[in-house]
Amino acid sequence: MAGGCFGLCRLLQRKRKNRRGPGAGPAQEVEEEVQHFQPLQQDPGRDRPEEQDRARGRLRRAVQRLLKFVGVRRRTATTAPPELTAQPDTSAAELEAEADVSTAPRDCADSGDMEPMDCAASGDMALTDGTATSDMAPTDDGTETTDMAATNCAANCDMAPLDGTDTSETAPVNGRATSDTAQIEGTETSDMAPMDGTATCDTVLADTETSSDRAPTDVGAKADAATEGITNTDCMPMHSVTDAPSLDVLEQKTVSSANEVPASVSPIHQWLTCQESAEVRPPVAIRRLAHVHPGHVVMTLLHCAPACDRAAAILWRTIASSATTAYKVLPMLLGVMEDWPLHSVSTSDGDHVDVFALAATLALWLMVQEPQCQDALLVHAPRLLVALLCQVSMSTEQMPEEVSTFWRGCQEQHGLPTHPNSFVVQTIQALLWRLQWDQELVSVERKRGWDALLSADTHHYAVGLLAREMRRVLVPSYGPLARHLLGLLSREGPRWELPALAFLVEVLDYLDVSTCHDSVLQILARHLQSQCPERRRLALRGLLVLSVDPSMAKGICSLSEHLLELLCDGDGELVTMTLSLFRNVLQDGENSDGFSSTTSRLAEALRPVFDNDNSHVQLLSIRLFREVMDLLAEEGTEPWEMQVRQSLVPLFFRWHDENQCVAQAAWEALLWATSFLQRKDLEQLLKTEQPFRFCDCLMEKDMSQRGEHLHQALPYLQSPQEPLREAAVRFMGVAGWHMREQQQDLWPILKALTAMSDDDCPSVSNMRAALMATYSRAMRTPPAPLRRPMSLQQPRNSPGTTSQRSCSSS
Repeated sequence: MAGGCFGLCRLLQRKRKNRRGPGAGPAQEVEEEVQHFQPLQQDPGRDRPEEQDRARGRLRRAVQRLLKFVGVRRRTATTAPPELTAQPDTSAAELEAEADVSTAPRDCADSGDMEPMDCAASGDMALTDGTATSDMAPTDDGTETTDMAATNCAANCDMAPLDGTDTSETAPVNGRATSDTAQIEGTETSDMAPMDGTATCDTVLADTETSSDRAPTDVGAKADAATEGITNTDCMPMHSVTDAPSLDVLEQKTVSSANEVPASVSPIHQWLTCQESAEVRPPVAIRRLAHVHPGHVVMTLLHCAPACDRAAAILWRTIASSATTAYKVLPMLLGVMEDWPLHSVSTSDGDHVDVFALAATLALWLMVQEPQCQDALLVHAPRLLVALLCQVSMSTEQMPEEVSTFWRGCQEQHGLPTHPNSFVVQTIQALLWRLQWDQELVSVERKRGWDALLSADTHHYAVGLLAREMRRVLVPSYGPLARHLLGLLSREGPRWELPALAFLVEVLDYLDVSTCHDSVLQILARHLQSQCPERRRLALRGLLVLSVDPSMAKGICSLSEHLLELLCDGDGELVTMTLSLFRNVLQDGENSDGFSSTTSRLAEALRPVFDNDNSHVQLLSIRLFREVMDLLAEEGTEPWEMQVRQSLVPLFFRWHDENQCVAQAAWEALLWATSFLQRKDLEQLLKTEQPFRFCDCLMEKDMSQRGEHLHQALPYLQSPQEPLREAAVRFMGVAGWHMREQQQDLWPILKALTAMSDDDCPSVSNMRAALMATYSRAMRTPPAPLRRPMSLQQPRNSPGTTSQRSCSSS
């Protein structure tokens, strides 16, 4: 019906022109055409101009009331329509028969009584895409208003007005009447709809709605605003064309090879950069590209937007919204993250670029925020965790100027922490939260692990803590992770060695050493010789874990020379691990053959360790000494007799140690030594718990060793333990008694006693004063028999059976 009315309007206009213009030819044609519409031409009001004017006024008022009722809204166009091309002529019947459902704007073709209009409605004036496109013209305030009032019924100026009065001319709109020949900026357009989309009174008011991809802005336009003056078309270009192709064109573009990836990714990023709307539709084409060419897409994005601007952030999140695509992209990001500070790569188009490792971390941080990538993150979680921990360490210790400059730009754009190590820690926390590992997250926080990660002195401790806390959720992945860490540590040059080594130590017990026996020993041996005490400690911990495996014993024995050097280290923890490592290897007799060349040196190196300040080190060294001597005794007693004799005095003083476990271990070692030396007298005195009779017998029989025994006993006069100082003073008395024949031998004793500071223990002070007086007189007078010193008597608090039973040996 609307199409017929529209054609009728055109016919009536042509008739008026025929009446006014010269010549009867056109008028005659009009009369012939109008004969088909005789009922409408018999309007009695045609020859009454005054009634016609009143009818036009009533029509205008009726239209205004109708507009007020339906509430016309102004709309703001987000994009300008692309340039349209003319289409072949199409009849009105064809346009009515073929309903166009496409969303792309098009030109309407000339047909019959219809003049060509830019995107005007055809047939029944139903817009092909359900949106009002040709009716948008910019207003003075920069917005676009609809010149076509949306109504439910078609209203035409040449149709009968709502009150039943017919009019043959167009009604003026807002005081501006549109004549039969519209004058647009000096250009005469006869009966043609304006090309800029402005509707004349011949335009049917149709029911329109906004497009689904355009966000309408309701500015509360009133009915009067719908009929305000039409904007001058000179202020608006005939066609608005953007420089960049539309998103549909970009997404339909096919990529046949990897070399074409940068040419496809960069335009998508540029298109997103030009979009100012916050609700821009994410380009799904990036997911298809990343699924097929993950490496090239990652490197292109990191190269063109390293700081992850708004457009790049949309792309990374779009990639993460697909689990399968994220699964392929994450390994590529890991490759960049593991190269600090720059990752050098050649793109598919031949460019050699350097990408910041932190840029990949920033991209990961954006991807973690998408819940769809949880499964992909779970698969790569172990490697991601290691890479992030290593980045924390490197960003704490090494921050090149170029990295600092890059990070300042990222910080300003995203509001990130000032220092990148804090951001990386936040990324680790976000990763654990996304994987729903809340228990581990809280446990590390409770133990202050996150704060420890940010300190260079405690970072390695925090890495080990995190690795231990992750055992519950990552145990199945620790085997492959250990092999991955070995690969990182095997590379040339420093590769985050301290954090990687700290994590490796915690997962070594999950490693199948049969497949990597040589590589793991080579890595640990290199760090065992490092000048860094933390690396030496971690290497020892790793060897200690491997020492329980019998297949590794022979390889560890090859490192015995380096291990012996560590026994002299002042770090008690380091010495403790070294002693434990030796004991683990020696427990199996088959594995001890590798130590045959160093056992004698080991026994010699163990004697000074008896006097270590750490009681646990003392205990381990005494027990290891006994085990080594048992091993040597199998080869014969004569080669090792001197080693055993030199251990008697240190073991004798440790028998008086305040730590009952150490005292018990020393007593057992002494008992074994006397049996080894076949000294039944000394063995009997030990069994009857007569320590100073044991000392007297030792000095009496070993005349050749008296000087050495005395030399070994002198340091115990300065021992921090009172029982050891008292035992040393008594030993001086016994030694002086047996060395009285040679006065020059008394000088070291007298000098050592004089050097002793005043002792808080009265018994020790009294014995020291008595011995000094006795030896001073002996030095001033000729040699004479000395009284047997009271120090030979049994002390009140001597080691006894009670103390021996209080601590059992292992």
